[in-house]
Amino acid sequence: MRMRMFVAGQEAHGDFEFAELALGIDVDLFRGPLESETDDERAARKDAARDVLADLVAMGEAGDEIAGWDALYADALTRTVPFLRAARGRQSGTGEAA
Repeated sequence: MRMRMFVAGQEAHGDFEFAELALGIDVDLFRGPLESETDDERAARKDAARDVLADLVAMGEAGDEIAGWDALYADALTRTVPFLRAARGRQSGTGEAA
């Protein structure tokens, strides 16, 4: 028997989805997806992320402590690169040492 996880009435299918529902942050929006995206998709995602981040910052400055913490987390995610995506971008024999 598998234990089911719910956050705010929504069932989470796995640890990643549980964390996303609990935190209220779409990690892929700020970090980027693990698979590749086109330049247009990346520009649209980053534009949406900037708008959401600006809203979170404004709510945090207005006294919403949770939104303030979410803004810090979302901002930190914008500076991360998923390991799998970074590894796919590397090609052996093309670096400075090659």
